[in-house]
Order: sequence, then C-alpha cells, then structure tokens
Amino acid sequence: MAVKNRSTIQFNIGMDENSIPEEISWLAEGSENSNGQEAKAMMIALYDEKEENTLRIDLWKKDLMVEEMMKFTCQNIITLADSFARATGEEAYADEIREFGKSIAVKMGVLGLKK
Repeated sequence: MAVKNRSTIQFNIGMDENSIPEEISWLAEGSENSNGQEAKAMMIALYDEKEENTLRIDLWKKDLMVEEMMKFTCQNIITLADSFARATGEEAYADEIREFGKSIAVKMGVLGLKK
C-alpha cells in the first residue's frame, strides 16, 4: 500500500544547564493551534517491530508537582485502555486496564473517581 499523506509532529524541549526540561511544547501539522501548545509532561511510546520492544521517551518539567504526575500517570493508564480497545477490539481486557487506572487514581486521591 502506498503512503498517501504524511504529517509531522514536532516537540521542542527547553532545558536548563543540567539538561532538565524547563519548557515543553509541541506542534502538529494541520492542528488548529499553529503556534504550538505548551505541556508540563509527555510520555511517548514507540513499538520497535524488529526488536519486538517498546521504546519510551518520558519528560517532565522540573516544576511538575507530584500530584500532577500522579494524575497524569493515572490518566495515561485509563486512556491507554481506550487505545488498546480500538486497536484490538478486546473490550474485556481494556475494561480491566481502565478499572486498574481508576482504582489506583482513587487510592491516590487524584481523580475523584468513585469505585
């Protein structure tokens, strides 16, 4: 199958003298915000088909509070379940992943979800 379109997503990381992120911004071709968007943290996971392994890039600004990281992590777990369900159709497993994300978020007190 021939590639019909291409798109670029650009990440810009501003770091201090110790290479700790102070600024994180991103820009996607065709997005509504042509100036880019600020972020406090990012988690990127890439699947390496050849190695059958996941590669990751995790960055967060040094002013990210612990509670913000807790919330960000729980939200990632919950939305990971949505991606998993769309890609595999395995709703039962996706529900288990979601329930874990919600359960840990409630225990941490970061999302205000009810069991």
